Amino acid sequence: MDLIRNESVEVIMKNLKNVIIGKDDILKSVMIVLLAGGHLLIEDVPGVGKTTLVKALAKSLDLSYKRVQFTPDLMPSDIIGVNIYDKNTGTFFFRKGPIFNQIFLADEINRTSPKTQSILLQAMEEGEVSTEEDHFILEKPFMVLATQNPLEYQGTFPLPEAQLDRFMMRIAIGYPDKKDEVKILKNHYTIKNLSLIEKAVSKEEILHMQDEVSRLNVHEDILEYIIGIVNVTRIHEHLQLGASPRASIDLLKVSRAAAFMSGRDYVIPDDVKLYTEAVLGHRMIMSPEARIEGKRMDEIIKNILNRVKIPVISNG
Repeated sequence: MDLIRNESVEVIMKNLKNVIIGKDDILKSVMIVLLAGGHLLIEDVPGVGKTTLVKALAKSLDLSYKRVQFTPDLMPSDIIGVNIYDKNTGTFFFRKGPIFNQIFLADEINRTSPKTQSILLQAMEEGEVSTEEDHFILEKPFMVLATQNPLEYQGTFPLPEAQLDRFMMRIAIGYPDKKDEVKILKNHYTIKNLSLIEKAVSKEEILHMQDEVSRLNVHEDILEYIIGIVNVTRIHEHLQLGASPRASIDLLKVSRAAAFMSGRDYVIPDDVKLYTEAVLGHRMIMSPEARIEGKRMDEIIKNILNRVKIPVISNG
């Protein structure tokens, strides 16, 4: 593997570990989504470091960054931008909104209406933004990170299925364990001091790594394994809605990025299995009967994985 590439990834991870204590697996997931060129949904209770994590990532990558607090009165124009009349020229000009940043944080995305939530769909899927008057290509790399509070919290709106399907992965940071929380208390001033975060990579290096990930070798049996998993979701007795073709593609992309992070130029079945829940879980809907029986999505996904034969891959 490329020495510069490995060092860059390590510096980014070190930066993130300085602000999120004891959650190395979560930080690795964030890196995997970045390398796979996807978007990330972070679902968790307030106060566990979601926003700090995204700020540290943006600073590590030295990319343009904007955070928007999603509220019930947020309008689509607050995200995309608005046409403004110039009285000097007698014409309108378009003032770009915060979506025109390379790292866009939609903070508490489920506190705004589905109409405003859906304004992100084109940007996330196509890397483009259209208005009534013009069409814009967003600068790459482009990544949307959205935080979401559990729906039990007052004043939240569930994300539409089409919106959820655009997020490559959903993760939860979770509360720290006792030992890590002691470290947080001892170092809380330093943790919040993002001035200590150093730039790890250039824009060109990020694009280069993303390109390498996209070209990583994938054995035909791995492709069959991914399709097998997704197909079972579509016929599973506890699921009302299975995973989409986009989910298959994202699981492949994530598997490639996971192999890259592990220093391999080929994908193994564990790369697929390890991230199946994070990639598929938020895209599927349990049947009413499964909900009544108290089934959990992680249990269903474990059952799905047990039904699909694991291929034996010697190497790429």
